[in-house]
Amino acid sequence: MHPRQSIFSRLKHLLDFKKRVTTSVAPVGRGPITHVVIMDGTLSSLDDGFETNAGLTFKLCCEAADIGKTSTNMLVRYEAGIQWQGFGDTMSVIEGRGINEQIMRVYGGLASRYRDGDKIFLFGYSRGAYAVRSLAGFIDKIGLLRAKDTTVRNITAAYRHYQSDPDTPLARSFAAKHCHKTVVIDMLGVWDTVAAVGLHFPILWRFSKVFHEFHDLQPPKCALRSYHALAHDERRRAYAPVMFETNPRSDQVLQQMWFPGSHSDVGGQLSGHNPERKLSNATLVWMLDKAEQAGLDLPKGWRRRFLSDPHGRSIGMSKGWGKFFWLRRKRTVGHDPSELVHPAVKR
Repeated sequence: MHPRQSIFSRLKHLLDFKKRVTTSVAPVGRGPITHVVIMDGTLSSLDDGFETNAGLTFKLCCEAADIGKTSTNMLVRYEAGIQWQGFGDTMSVIEGRGINEQIMRVYGGLASRYRDGDKIFLFGYSRGAYAVRSLAGFIDKIGLLRAKDTTVRNITAAYRHYQSDPDTPLARSFAAKHCHKTVVIDMLGVWDTVAAVGLHFPILWRFSKVFHEFHDLQPPKCALRSYHALAHDERRRAYAPVMFETNPRSDQVLQQMWFPGSHSDVGGQLSGHNPERKLSNATLVWMLDKAEQAGLDLPKGWRRRFLSDPHGRSIGMSKGWGKFFWLRRKRTVGHDPSELVHPAVKR
């Protein structure tokens, strides 16, 4: 195959919406649409009983979209995290490879469907939370391509401007020519963000950090509200949280709530250990309450499905891949004024 064809094939993948689970409700007369983007964590699953909180949010939104065909328009996109198919995928799982391609793919999908006046809700868990926060930063720094300008070439160019310097005259000229003048993110909601990129080994991190430090993970100026559910009892250093930082010059809503439990408890990644589900449901209900207050349509009576107990049983830190991360350190609470501690947390 000619080298150019190979490169084109890879770039074309950015607009291949069949690579991940996605659902779309055909617009009725194309009024305002609510776009829901959900980016899940590593080894996530949509199998019944194995969903993370992000996966459950996806299924709930799909149901709301289906129910609301005649009254509301909703487009829901779900991006699974990195999957392990064999030992050849081990380092990809550990390092969180492929985040840049994933962000561009989701950005392209959103840009191709978005119109002025639409709403945007972004959710993510774990490394998916890192990715969706960077997606929000991408939109905030560069803008969102207009549908007619959403080509593989423009997606790639926009991301390069995001990676290098969004404030150059060239980047600003590109945005003015190809992007919407303004885009509002109605809500950014994430469960326990952890670093998704680079090697976790200290010596090697210095060499990989330079390739990933461009990701903007702070609350975007275009987001009306941002919420972060955090695991107070997580100790693994590899799961160190990536916090939001308050911008004192911004009047946007920012809230970071510390909940009892580990990383998996807060994100609902229980691998079928359903007795621990009530603790995870506490963060799920908290996030969905915030989303509903922000204007996201959810099925009537949805709260009754998720029995929650913030004092419930924890899955701990030794299940699955977590057992391979031995270095431990207590998380520090209280660095930012946006932080709150749930009453159930034992301090």
